[in-house]
Amino acid sequence: MIGRSTVILDGGMSTALRDHGADLSGPLWTARALTDDPDSVVAAHLDFLRAGARVVITASYQASIEGLGRAGIDADRAELLLRRSVELAAQARARFLDERPAAGTILVAGSIGPYGAMLAGGQEFTGDYGDGIGRAELAAFHEPQIDVLLDAGADLLAAETLPRVDEAGAIVDALRTRPEGRAWLSFTCRDGRTAGGDPIEDAVRLADRADQIVAVGVNCTPPDQVAGLLRTIRRASGKPLIAYPNAGGVWDASTRSWAAATRDRFDRDEIRSWVDAGADVVGGCCGIGAAGINAVATSVRG
Repeated sequence: MIGRSTVILDGGMSTALRDHGADLSGPLWTARALTDDPDSVVAAHLDFLRAGARVVITASYQASIEGLGRAGIDADRAELLLRRSVELAAQARARFLDERPAAGTILVAGSIGPYGAMLAGGQEFTGDYGDGIGRAELAAFHEPQIDVLLDAGADLLAAETLPRVDEAGAIVDALRTRPEGRAWLSFTCRDGRTAGGDPIEDAVRLADRADQIVAVGVNCTPPDQVAGLLRTIRRASGKPLIAYPNAGGVWDASTRSWAAATRDRFDRDEIRSWVDAGADVVGGCCGIGAAGINAVATSVRG
């Protein structure tokens, strides 16, 4: 599914949805658009595809069964929304391929956000999940999303913004119930470690031992830290590497917004440094919209 030539990933779904006027207030964040404004989700995916992306990530980062339940959405409706996230991405892919039949393979990656995303207090950037939340509990949390996204037809899963090694292990455990499933593991990091303080080498070795994991890397991490992290990961893993940093801002959980981000794209030299450090898949995360992904595609292919 993911080979050794550089693949262009999409950017921040929240950024693209806001560009289309979607209301992302409240704990459901991007998942709110699945109920309130599905057309904006298709439009966001199309923007990224037209900008050069060849992998699009579903708008299901915040759409866990448990998290939707806390927002008053019953399990049946929650499953429908998860399925809808895949269907909307597939609709965008079909429309784009009608426009550009020679565009080649386009993958739909089902987003699996971390447990911390459900808590809606910025815990995905700290890994502070509280007592009693370990690998077994995290596997039970993630398994329903894995089942629904795969059943809906996602080509693979994007287990992203993971702050803890045990959460990555939990996803590997949950995947074993679906031996046909494939996923990448992507960690949010700071100062050379995962956001929860685990050595990135431990996270990578776990991924390297799991046959169902097709790539490993970092996302929603400041861009100036990515090249060093990728070099460290490359020394510990033979898997394809993935990098999709944020725009460099700081998440303010009280306002549910990014502070201090002053740009919407990466510099060419930054992008080339990630490819030179071994990145096989390159894109953007929060703060990087379609213009930013076009800059990535131009830098990689130019």
